[in-house]
Amino acid sequence: MANKEIVDAVNNVKETAKENNRKFKQTIDVVINLKNIDLSIPKNRIDEDILLPNGRGAKAKIGLFASGQLALESKDRVDLLVKPEEIDDLSDDKKQTKKIADEHDFFLAEAPLMPTIGKTLGTVFGPRGKMPRPVPPQGDISDTVEKLRNTIKIRSKNNTTFHAIAGNEDMDSEDIAENIETIIKRIEGALERGRMNIRSIYIKTTMGPSEKIQ
Repeated sequence: MANKEIVDAVNNVKETAKENNRKFKQTIDVVINLKNIDLSIPKNRIDEDILLPNGRGAKAKIGLFASGQLALESKDRVDLLVKPEEIDDLSDDKKQTKKIADEHDFFLAEAPLMPTIGKTLGTVFGPRGKMPRPVPPQGDISDTVEKLRNTIKIRSKNNTTFHAIAGNEDMDSEDIAENIETIIKRIEGALERGRMNIRSIYIKTTMGPSEKIQ
């Protein structure tokens, strides 16, 4: 059972969202503020992929760089398929490359294409934390894609305040609270001093006010 305080906080922000009556489905976000940690040192930065037990509310968008059998079998499982002959075109069109990188949450690529992607697209994908994960050319990526659909990426870079999606306002509050607990535990595990490095945690909707949790 999820922490009651977190469930109550989720209910409060969802109720506020209903009162504001936005014309779009808002996400429920966790806002984490760190303390007593030097994020100018790369090893102290948060860079975590977290599989949410109850999903994100809206599934993550996946891109795939592949050819041959892998491309043929996977084209209906991903949101974007980029074939090897299209990589050079993307490298010549930085605006389109940035658009693709920003519109998709995760990328996969058949392993032999990774060096080419690194050389041609790395300057765009790398800083965004979107470099593809290698997969075997003959492999079945169904399980990998399904897990990524419900995964979030958290990167603090050098900011002591960062956000994470925990669900959306249509999800059950208990499910969202369980997602939030999963996120907090992973962040604590990634920090040098665990909870002692967390100054405060808030829950909010996309456009709504925040609710502090202990």
